Amino acid sequence: MKADKNGFYGEFGGAFIPELLYKNQQELMEAYIPILNSASFKNKYEQLLKDYVGRPSPLYFAQNLSSHFGFKIYLKREDLNHTGSHKINNSLGQALMAKEMGKTRIIAETGAGQHGVATATACALLELECIVYMGEKDVYRQSPNVKRMQMLGATVIPVKSGSKTLKDATNEAIRDWINNAENTFYIIGSVVGNHPYPDLVARLQSVISKELKEQIEDPDFIVACIGGGSNAMGAFYHYIDNPKVNLIGVEAAGHGLYSGKTAAALAAGRPGVLHGSLTYLMQNSDGQITEPHSISAGLDYPGIGPQHAELYESGKAKYYSVTDKEAIQAAFLLMSKEGIIPALESAHALAYLEKMNLAPNQSVIINLSGRGDKDLDTYLSHQKDVQHEY
Repeated sequence: MKADKNGFYGEFGGAFIPELLYKNQQELMEAYIPILNSASFKNKYEQLLKDYVGRPSPLYFAQNLSSHFGFKIYLKREDLNHTGSHKINNSLGQALMAKEMGKTRIIAETGAGQHGVATATACALLELECIVYMGEKDVYRQSPNVKRMQMLGATVIPVKSGSKTLKDATNEAIRDWINNAENTFYIIGSVVGNHPYPDLVARLQSVISKELKEQIEDPDFIVACIGGGSNAMGAFYHYIDNPKVNLIGVEAAGHGLYSGKTAAALAAGRPGVLHGSLTYLMQNSDGQITEPHSISAGLDYPGIGPQHAELYESGKAKYYSVTDKEAIQAAFLLMSKEGIIPALESAHALAYLEKMNLAPNQSVIINLSGRGDKDLDTYLSHQKDVQHEY
């Protein structure tokens, strides 16, 4: 799925940026395709994905979960990557690109902390200075990942403005990038932001669907959680024009779509501009961004990547939402059936299984985007509420 020359996917995307960001954006625009296509970059990146990240990630047939639901369920085990999620695919690629461009300082934003950990890891490996902006609320609820980033040498800066979550961390990272353009590279963690970031991140995450095509004949469904949408775009990338495969994105409904506490930008939002891109946003009647809510810090973002907005409008992918409660229940089901503790983000994709009524011979791939170590406190606090009927 490629953008046009102005960075649009249909009517979504683009680069709605202030003049102060123009130089940064143009420098990246001119550099990213030549670097991605260069033999030296490909060799370094692919070698590190194999020997450092541990790719290809396995495609696991979840026999017990399949028996429970009555159809075939496979888990794409991105949780087994080094650092515990799909985020390392992107952070490592962009950090290598920064080195190629002569940058010495890396900045990043993070919500759940997985992108921050992956970026801190890549910077330690490549000997780059690393600064991670993280909403103060997320610093508190994702403290294990904050400690990991700090142990890896990153400086974690709590953001105390706004809702103190991912949106606000992104705002601060953009301000930093404006003020330190000469030596700084901004590693965005999802398929959001101004062009070319959605395209750049999608290309780096497309390794997921590239591997899937080698691991299994066309599945009936691929299901992935959606915040900004990078793990989903990685899983969908090579199947977007394949009519045999149904692509399903699962948003965070929070307390419910009409509760006022949701992060489902497609279901509860409308088009607008955020962080340099035209896409679906959570906003009020005056166009002001409204505060999202999800039990998962990684899905607690008021927008969605422009590629997903176009896939939604075109019908090439379908998008649904599940609540906090449904995600928690799905996580405990996976723990009890397969001995796997998923990230709360991934649990949203797992929760959609309850809404599927398929034949025994039909197959579903769940992109298990991350592991749940970072979410143990949240799981423990809800353990008594979950009915272990399974």
